[in-house]
Amino acid sequence: MSPPQTPRTFGATTTAAEVLDGVDLHGRRAVVTGASSGIGVETTRALAAAGADVTLAVRDTDAGSRVAARLEGELPSISGQLTVGRLDLADRSTVAAFVAAWDGPLDILVNNAGVMSPPDLTRTPDGREWQFAVNHLGHFALAAGLHPALAAADGARIVSVSSIGHLFSPVVFDDLDYRFRPYDPWTSYGQSKSATALFAAGAAKRWADDGITANAVMPGNIGATSLGRNMDPQQVAAVIATGELALPPEKAVEQGAATSVLMAASPTVAGVTGRYFEDCAEAKPVSERAGAVAGVAPYALDQDNAARLWAVSEAFIR
Repeated sequence: MSPPQTPRTFGATTTAAEVLDGVDLHGRRAVVTGASSGIGVETTRALAAAGADVTLAVRDTDAGSRVAARLEGELPSISGQLTVGRLDLADRSTVAAFVAAWDGPLDILVNNAGVMSPPDLTRTPDGREWQFAVNHLGHFALAAGLHPALAAADGARIVSVSSIGHLFSPVVFDDLDYRFRPYDPWTSYGQSKSATALFAAGAAKRWADDGITANAVMPGNIGATSLGRNMDPQQVAAVIATGELALPPEKAVEQGAATSVLMAASPTVAGVTGRYFEDCAEAKPVSERAGAVAGVAPYALDQDNAARLWAVSEAFIR
């Protein structure tokens, strides 16, 4: 049986609200990481507007509370409830605390938070390279900890936010933390986003019997977010000048959240799992990075890579 197809009316310019137009999520519970800015806010807005109760999992709870208050003032009274929980993906103790505090089933987990291309090598307190730790390991620990809650729901969904940046590097298993090769902000970012896609591929296979689906998404080129707050503008300009960084057309933040929301809650993709979506459609495979502004590298969905990364990640979070 072939998977359901997304409607042709969904595409690069579709907004998150349009994806969930007419969808009722009352009684569903969701967690969105990085929900205090950018597409995290719009993902939260769309899910809550459809009736879901959403927990904003954020590093800065004051900022999260301000966002929640603003959304509550903007959304209709029939919207779902908003709560705020502290989560610093680079700090394993806060991940453990968030998991311990969770009670009951969890229907939707959107692993949205991330960092992008800091110019200098930074490590977490437990010695992991920062981008790999935040973008992948922290989310891996969160999802693993919340697995019982996801399994207790009826058809839970996980959305793993990746990026076209995954084309900069596969996961380099022999040197995940840049202890032997020179640090490069772009290959580091690429490795972390390949890892987020591989997590979805791995979870889709391992947790299928629990009724959990997991998919990776590429939001698009969203200008108005805080993702690039750690980037060196001169480095970015230099990479663009070489042609190494090809950018797709820029989207509004409401459009950038659409693919996340599609995979999190739209009935049109019920049962779809282990895939990589962009512009509200399944991405096509690409064979090389040069000139690519869309698509997914085969290594980012390879089940052998996913199994190896899963084993490594489990060992890291013990």
